[in-house]
Amino acid sequence: MTPPARRRDAPAALAHRGFSREGAENTLDAFRAARDLGYEWIETDVNTTADGVVLSFHDGTLDRVTGDAGEVSRLTWDQIRSRRVAGAGGIPRLADLLTELPELKLNIDVKDEASVTALPPLLHALGAVHRVRVTSFSESRRRRTLRRLHELAGRPVPTSSGQGGMRLLLVCSWLGGPSWRLARRAAARWIAPFDTVQIPRRHRLRGGAELELVTPRFLDFAHRHGIDVHVWTINDAAEMAELLELGVDGIVTDRADLLAELLAERGQWPPSGV
Repeated sequence: MTPPARRRDAPAALAHRGFSREGAENTLDAFRAARDLGYEWIETDVNTTADGVVLSFHDGTLDRVTGDAGEVSRLTWDQIRSRRVAGAGGIPRLADLLTELPELKLNIDVKDEASVTALPPLLHALGAVHRVRVTSFSESRRRRTLRRLHELAGRPVPTSSGQGGMRLLLVCSWLGGPSWRLARRAAARWIAPFDTVQIPRRHRLRGGAELELVTPRFLDFAHRHGIDVHVWTINDAAEMAELLELGVDGIVTDRADLLAELLAERGQWPPSGV
């Protein structure tokens, strides 16, 4: 099957955990700020409480962003609801995010095992399956979440690769030839298909050296196989511009303001979706 035509004039813009210069990540205020800048897509994460409430929250523990101790998976929603992120907004339930900001679409990173079970029925019950892209660093969590969503929704859900798929695509881009077709067939049991890879620009090796991942060769290989490339987390305007000129399909950023300004200068704002 011929891959769909790509819109090079419309790069994807994803606000990483919303937009907050004060560190109030993954809060309703941060998501509203991204929306007010014109963003259609935000990147967020899910962890699930001991009583099965899916939260828009990155870490498995409260410590880093709230200053309070405790594991999300061992606490109930009632124990968490009063905590504050960076002294500002509260930790939102994913259901609140979906219902209070219906214009936003969510790139969701499944962070814990409980969310594999809790996320699909929540999205289905809220009629929000069409508003999400699902991913996870864990290929197993991504695959099982997608399978359940497919069972509930009756159709595939957009997804970006886990670490396994990302590494497989990188290796195949270095090998060239028919490597991707053969590798996908061999790995089909463990790695679910994906339409996008979300990847850092560089990988730091032992000893401090950095390996460039997002190269013209890699982009060409991914595009020839119908896979979009989003790069994270890019917070410098000059680097954003460089990556867009290189041909990446999207950028994930903490500095949603800078990316919006850059795309406006290029005549590419507001974005038209992922």
